[in-house]
Amino acid sequence: MPTAPSSTACRPRWRLRVASPRRPRRPPLPQRPRTEESDMDIRNIPNRAARPLALALGLCLFAGGAYAQQPAGAGAAPTTAPPTELPAGLPAYGEDKPLPELGLVEHRLANGLTVWVLPRAGGLPRVDYVLAVRGGLASDPAQLPGMSNLLAGLMREGTSTRSSVQIAEQLQTLGAEMGAQASNDGLFVSASGLSASAEPLAALFADVVRNPAFPENEVQLAKTNALQGLKAMQAQPSYQANRAMGRVLFGTHPYGNTLPTEAAINGTDIAGLKAAHAARFRPDHALLVIAGPVQADAAKALAESMFGDWQGSGAPIAEVAAPDYPKGPQFVLVPRSGSVQSAVRIGRPAFDADDDRAIPAALANTILGGGFDSRLMRNLREDKGYTYGAGSSFGLRAEGGAFQAQADVRNEVTGAAIGEFLKEFEAMRAQAVPADELQRAKRFTAGTYLFQNQLQYAVASALAGNWLLGRPADYLSTYVDKVNNVTAAQVQSVAREFFDPKQQSIVVVGDAAVGEQLQSYGTFKSAE
Repeated sequence: MPTAPSSTACRPRWRLRVASPRRPRRPPLPQRPRTEESDMDIRNIPNRAARPLALALGLCLFAGGAYAQQPAGAGAAPTTAPPTELPAGLPAYGEDKPLPELGLVEHRLANGLTVWVLPRAGGLPRVDYVLAVRGGLASDPAQLPGMSNLLAGLMREGTSTRSSVQIAEQLQTLGAEMGAQASNDGLFVSASGLSASAEPLAALFADVVRNPAFPENEVQLAKTNALQGLKAMQAQPSYQANRAMGRVLFGTHPYGNTLPTEAAINGTDIAGLKAAHAARFRPDHALLVIAGPVQADAAKALAESMFGDWQGSGAPIAEVAAPDYPKGPQFVLVPRSGSVQSAVRIGRPAFDADDDRAIPAALANTILGGGFDSRLMRNLREDKGYTYGAGSSFGLRAEGGAFQAQADVRNEVTGAAIGEFLKEFEAMRAQAVPADELQRAKRFTAGTYLFQNQLQYAVASALAGNWLLGRPADYLSTYVDKVNNVTAAQVQSVAREFFDPKQQSIVVVGDAAVGEQLQSYGTFKSAE
């Protein structure tokens, strides 16, 4: 939704540019709002500079000993890695820092645009705009997977009245930044700057949102960079594994076809980009979040000035239907001659992001494979030494989702590693999670969520992402309480339903010789 095989996991960065002396240096793009994958996956923290601190926070929140695996019953051997021993006499946990009060004020303009205002008194003199529109990677034409990435990357590369250079220069003058990103279910355009420049930044933001011109030279440059990025990705087994797993989990549904291809990049043209923009960027299919030291009435007036006369043109993008998931598990071996490692993916379909099971699933996943001290990590890395890292995630989207576990392992232990994955799955199903293990998972899950959403932009982007996923406006402020109220029985119920070894599809990308190790798990078909 990284990312269930997240489309973000192997997505090229369409924003990469060939150096050119005619272009001024641009400020960094705001990071993409989190809209999919487990909220607790540290890789999804939007601010890269914050990731080391988040990792330290996660280790602290997991303090009190590593997961002590309990006997799992027949056929489910517990992990044998020793628990982490911490020094005696450590101070007690401090009180969790709460999320700032949202104070969310909602408006709806006459053209149908939903506006959410987050007044922030006494904070930094900064304003954030985030516009989300429905229709992302899953809405791309079947023959043009990944086109939304090009669309988003080209949004600020010129409008009907401003060139790419003029936009960059104006952003520098304002001390602001602006960018656009795509997710499975929507597109985001965001801008941040000093509150003293709120009005001129708003005018520039509205121009970029409403009037992208997709100049031919910019489109060609973006496609060239995309092809270079794709070539680098295709050399990695993870690209092949995630692509194959998407087809296995979602079949012919668009959620299973979001990774770019050379043909799709070459086939994207200006007319197609303009048509996609017109179908998706419509006020009645959009949410605008304004956050900063602004009054609600002033923010509404600002929204009116930006988008009050905005009207959609043509037919809107079709809604993405719920997946018709393939029946039963599938087993796929993608031969990669000479590979010294096997990329292993194990998973099954799940549910959409607004399902009541989502929060118990986040805790179940944290315990199984959502952190450095998870059961999968302790087993496959610390005890067996099969891999540098093993993990899992629930990738939840607006209309469906999937559970997936993954690791890259040495060729000679490919079959054994799959066996250990399945043992850990069954152990989660066989016995309820011990109280202390569940409490540590809650602290990690809630604490990381609080950490991620302390900054103003993070709150604005999380609200926009939740809106796209069909979650209510108060999801952000009620999440921690819901996490803390999850019971061991709820976690075990999720595990019994989604961790059943007999229901897991398996994809392996590696040397064809590893096929002999896979025969006991199912009949594997070969695929490119």
